[in-house]
Amino acid sequence: MQQRTVIITNRLGLHARAAAKLVKLATTFESEILLARAEARHKTADAKSIFGLLMLAATQGAAVEIICEGADEEAALQALCQLIESKFDEE
Repeated sequence: MQQRTVIITNRLGLHARAAAKLVKLATTFESEILLARAEARHKTADAKSIFGLLMLAATQGAAVEIICEGADEEAALQALCQLIESKFDEE
């Protein structure tokens, strides 16, 4: 299992378009991928579910932990962190 905490830095947070990009990327990996918000009473969501991601309500500045487990967990973690850190290529 691989995990890392990242900060949502884009202005609109994890809104519908950003969540769709994250789901699209996550579904390219075999691994199980979860996102968790510790400050929101440990809410977790499947990264391959747009509805689940939107329910996290991760606004700008929210800390999100990415948890990957499976055959390609390292590549999945790296790709998802890069997407989030690049502000979902929106800014």
